[in-house]
Amino acid sequence: MPEIWLNYGITDVVLDIRAENLDQKIESEGTILEDSAINEKLSSIDLSKPMDLVVLHNSRSIQKIITSLFTICEQKSFPFPNVLAEKKIMNQVKAGMPEGSSINEFDNNELSNSNLVFMGEMEFDGLFGYETISTRLIKKFGQDHMLSAYAKRKENFPTPGQPTDSFEEAKKFSNNFEIQGIEIVANSKGIVDFSIDHPSKTLFLTKSLESFGVQDIEKQKSMIISTGKDSSNFNLSKSLSSLWNCSRAIQNGGLAILVAECKGGLGSDAIQQYIEGRFPLEKLKNPTKYIEGMEDLLFLTEIQKNFQIGLVSILPEFYVKKLNLITLSGIKESMDYILKTQGARQKVSIVSDGARTLIR
Repeated sequence: MPEIWLNYGITDVVLDIRAENLDQKIESEGTILEDSAINEKLSSIDLSKPMDLVVLHNSRSIQKIITSLFTICEQKSFPFPNVLAEKKIMNQVKAGMPEGSSINEFDNNELSNSNLVFMGEMEFDGLFGYETISTRLIKKFGQDHMLSAYAKRKENFPTPGQPTDSFEEAKKFSNNFEIQGIEIVANSKGIVDFSIDHPSKTLFLTKSLESFGVQDIEKQKSMIISTGKDSSNFNLSKSLSSLWNCSRAIQNGGLAILVAECKGGLGSDAIQQYIEGRFPLEKLKNPTKYIEGMEDLLFLTEIQKNFQIGLVSILPEFYVKKLNLITLSGIKESMDYILKTQGARQKVSIVSDGARTLIR
C-alpha cells in the first residue's frame, strides 16, 4: 500500500491508498539552486545600506533567503536587515529566523519608504494568472484599484497561469512606489530561481514557474489536492487557489477534495458576508464596489456547476455547508468517501503541491 504524505498546516498527514486506486501522484519538479548560487545573487544587493525587509508570508524558501542574507551580513560586518511582517505571521517568521535576530510589525502606512524590500514566493492565481509581490501589494494596500482588476478578469472561471489585464493593474499599482522586491520561485524541495528588482519587473520568473509547475494530464474523475505548504492553506481564500490550479483537469460530474487546515479562518470578507446572508450572489458579476475575496466566491459558485468539492479543514461545519462543500473530517474519510461514492475501483490522482502546480 503506497504511503503518501500531504501538507496540512504546519504538519503533514499520511494518505494510505491501495496501489490499484492510485492513478498518479502529481508534484512539481525543478532544479534546486545551490547555496553558493543563492549567496552570489544576494551579494548583488548593497547590504551596507539600511534595509527594511518585509516578509509578505512565511515559507521555507523565504526563511532560506533571510538566513542567507543574515549570514552574508555577518561575514561582511554589515548591519542586519530590519525584518518586518504582519502581526498574524510574526511568530511563524520569527521561528525560522537565525538565533538572536528580531522582527517588528509592519505598519501599512510605510509603503512610501524607499528602504523597503518586499519578499514573496510566486504561485499561480485565479484572477491575476500569477501571484507575485505586485498582486500581493494591490490586494493588501490597493483596495480602490482591486475593483478595476476584478472587472478586467477574462471570464467568471479562474484563469491561473495566463497573462491577464488584471495583472497589468497590479503592476501599475506597484509602479507607484519606489520599492524593491525579492521574488522567489520554489517547489517543495527548495528554491528554483529568484530575482531582486522592482516588483513590477519580475514577471519573467513566471517562465521558471511554468517550466516545472505546469503539467498536462487527461481529465480526472477524482482528485485529492494539498496546497503543499502552510502559508498556502492558512485560510480558505488562499487555499482555494490550489483548487483553481487543478480545476481544468477535473471531469464534469467529478469530485475534488481539498486538504487545507485553514487555521486562519475564511480569509475573505465576501465569503464571510455571503455565509452571514449579507452578500447576494447576483452582486458578483458586475459589482460597484470591491469586497475582499469576491473573486474566490465567484469562481467557487461557477466551478460547482461542473463538479463537487470536498474539504478537509478545521473550519466550522456550518461554514462549509453554507458554501455547498462536502465536509470531511480527515484524509482517511476522504478516501473512504471517494470509494463509497465513485466505486471501489476508482482511480484517484493526488496533487501534493497544489499552490505551485498547474494541471491542464
